[in-house]
Amino acid sequence: MTLPAEQQPTAVVTGASSGIGAATARRLAAAGYRAVLTARRADRVEELAAELNGDGHRAEAHPLDVTDRAAVEAFASRLGPLAPGSVLVNNAGGALGLDPVATADPADWRSMYEVNVLGTLHMTQALLPALTASGEGTVLVLSSTAGHGTYEGGAGYVASKHGAHVLAETLRLELCGQPVRVIEIAPGMVRTEEFSLTRFRGDADKAAKVYEGVAEPLTAEDVADTVVWAVTRPPHVNVDLLVVRPRAQASNTKVHRER
Repeated sequence: MTLPAEQQPTAVVTGASSGIGAATARRLAAAGYRAVLTARRADRVEELAAELNGDGHRAEAHPLDVTDRAAVEAFASRLGPLAPGSVLVNNAGGALGLDPVATADPADWRSMYEVNVLGTLHMTQALLPALTASGEGTVLVLSSTAGHGTYEGGAGYVASKHGAHVLAETLRLELCGQPVRVIEIAPGMVRTEEFSLTRFRGDADKAAKVYEGVAEPLTAEDVADTVVWAVTRPPHVNVDLLVVRPRAQASNTKVHRER
């Protein structure tokens, strides 16, 4: 049974233009959520919203840069009240470079911190009042196994994802007793069309080597499935932290590669 619009839970998904964000938006829309899609690339989120609406779901596209505080606040003010069960999926993020600490570009570190940590902070602060007022809200942070372990060349990205992990962990403490769950999902190796390509500034050969010999890295759909499972648990159930890796990956630095 389709709920009236005012009773339908909303899923705000950041970084919904591709990869995990787009896959998550599709899964949540199919699960009965009003999908509110945000990303910097307007054409991508508008195309996805049209696809979802064409499939009989309810979706809206809102071009948005999560690092722009004023834009985030304006977006939140237009969103209006949220129905019980609504969720914010903080997915927007990314990695730049694989340089050692000694030679890394501080601008790359700043860019990663801005989107991976401050972008999550902006969205969470802006939507938290409505999620709380709903009586049954969820803040979900897509972090990374990089937020739980280090590896050479990854310090900038690792630092930013540790920041996202700590943000989620601290928020959960601070909201204890409030009707808002805080969930963190930390994926390991996920092969998407853009993550490694962006990290290596469009170098397709370097991007391909990340997954070389790995028979089955995770897909965006694999991660989206975990998101939907976590947010559709009964409201008294909080999945504090879910780490998901492909079978071939035992840690950030131990991966089985077939030759």
